Amino acid sequence: MENNKFYITTPIYYPSGNWHIGHCYTTVVCDALARFNRMLKKDVFFLTGTDEHGQKIEKKAQEKGLTPIEFINPLVSGLKDIWKELDISYDKFIRTTDDYHVKAVQSIFKKLYDKGEIYKSTYEGWYCTPCESFWTESQLVDGKCPDCGRPVQKGKEESYFFRLSKYADKILKLYEDNPEFLQPKSRVNEMVNNFIKPGLQDLCVSRTTIKWGIPVTFDEKHTVYVWVDALTNYITALGFGTENDELYKKYWPANVQMVGKEIVRFHTIIWPAILMALDIPMPEKVYGHGWLLIGGDKLSKSKGENIKTEITDPKELVDRYGCDALRYFLLREIPFGNDGVYTNESLLKRINGDLSNDLGNLVSRTTAMINQYFGGELPAPTEYTSLDNEVIALANGTLSSVKSYIDAIDVPTALGEIFKLVQRANKYIDETEPWKISKLPEMRERLQTVMYVLSECIRISAILLKPFITKAPDKILAFYKIDGTLENTFDNAYFGVLKPGVMVEKATPVFPRIDVNKEIQEIEKMMVERHKKAVQEKKETEKVEEKLPDISIDDFFKTQLKVALVKNCETIEKSNKLYKLTLSLGDEERTVASGLRKYYTPEELIGKKVILVANLKPAKLCGVLSEGMVLCAERGDKVVLISPETDMPEGSVVG
Repeated sequence: MENNKFYITTPIYYPSGNWHIGHCYTTVVCDALARFNRMLKKDVFFLTGTDEHGQKIEKKAQEKGLTPIEFINPLVSGLKDIWKELDISYDKFIRTTDDYHVKAVQSIFKKLYDKGEIYKSTYEGWYCTPCESFWTESQLVDGKCPDCGRPVQKGKEESYFFRLSKYADKILKLYEDNPEFLQPKSRVNEMVNNFIKPGLQDLCVSRTTIKWGIPVTFDEKHTVYVWVDALTNYITALGFGTENDELYKKYWPANVQMVGKEIVRFHTIIWPAILMALDIPMPEKVYGHGWLLIGGDKLSKSKGENIKTEITDPKELVDRYGCDALRYFLLREIPFGNDGVYTNESLLKRINGDLSNDLGNLVSRTTAMINQYFGGELPAPTEYTSLDNEVIALANGTLSSVKSYIDAIDVPTALGEIFKLVQRANKYIDETEPWKISKLPEMRERLQTVMYVLSECIRISAILLKPFITKAPDKILAFYKIDGTLENTFDNAYFGVLKPGVMVEKATPVFPRIDVNKEIQEIEKMMVERHKKAVQEKKETEKVEEKLPDISIDDFFKTQLKVALVKNCETIEKSNKLYKLTLSLGDEERTVASGLRKYYTPEELIGKKVILVANLKPAKLCGVLSEGMVLCAERGDKVVLISPETDMPEGSVVG
């Protein structure tokens, strides 16, 4: 194995579409680790993606009246947009619907079957659809899923099984021989005591009742269990099982596989067993981190309703505070390996405390003093004092300290080491009192040294911060006329690189200070108004289903249905839902106000044949006289127009 390579993976994400900052946590951490190792000149491969098969997807697509892939595609695009907003530098994004992955999974399944690791039997037990997990009776908690606490369904069906039980001792030996394999250490006891010691059972690895999955090639009424499909992405993304497996040969085994604590058992029991069965090396380390919990429910005094006032949409947070602020909070605030809590207030205090008060203030004060005392020209240092040398030693040693914590996957403490340098530089200003010595001509050389030491602390801090926050470091370096895009390694992260004489720009605020109380009040007001609007929209759009009375055939024939041609379509300015349609019935034209704006563009409607309720009493809607109603079919959020099966003349009677 090449010491210079670094392969890191996130778990692949279920495309729910309801993305919040908790979903971003793992990926931001992995991105920081990937960026850090790139700056160490390692050959990095960073993988993420989406897990797109299974019963959850199948059900949700059916509810929306869509095919699974129609349901998934916009959700995947939405996730990629979030990664772009957060400046995630992944090398590959895998979708489990990708053709190469499907073929590789089928090949893996067949290989396991041919080796006798998979056999056919009948599954009877409990299944949690949200977690896509099988459970025995003894594993249920109060009859519910032990992971998510939701109801489970009992099922019985023909299935293929993987001989997981035979690997219990081998997995225990894996933990014993490789104490760094599963981190943090607390997860090892959890896996051993909760799953392995009670007795591993063979794993059901196919379904006949779920069609949205990868078909088993030698028995196509079966689809591959979604977790076998998902886990193998870590090697199929590298070309395993294909003609071109150069990436697999280069990067596997993974150096770090980062997962949430709720899926540790899949990655440290099932995944190792599959790899053992395939004679494939283990990943070096699986890290099961805690959860980011969303806190801070507020009680609205006006309505007495429990309204959640935390902003959790990552795009909204980036728009409001910037990519760096959100990345920094996720990387610094959460004690790695344990659960953390997000509130609006905790985010704002991190922005003000570390980024604005410490880093931003250091940059602003130093560049302002260089401009005030030296006309913007960076002075040359003269003789260093013991105080200077203490600060210089800290600056030179910070990279080593940060690296030691990154190697231990302790990102919050690694960032803390950088901010020790930032905070020490701020203290150094107070100790040297430049505003005093600037008034003493005999202290001119001392002032030069102080400005140079501060500037180097700023430059080194900015370089070390680049893997963690991706925008501000380059902005800070630019004040010293340094092209931050060229500082893509840690080669210059030592004292004495800055050339005296460079013209230093007086810094604009890198992280403007936020009035926390005022901002929280504004957020709470905004969220309460947003809640009120959502409630009102729900009232306006909610359709209460009532059983309609039976009607006679005579009543039915009172409705006159005709084929109409859409000749023109215009938006109605007073409404965000209605179109004004001009319809031709052959011997006459009608205008109809129709709520199709959300579902069709004008270009899609013009020229289309529709069915019109022609004898509906005319009514004015948003100032438009509506002379009838076009018929639609509706299921969930999907609405489609009813049209004649074959072309019929305008005005043809339907009945």
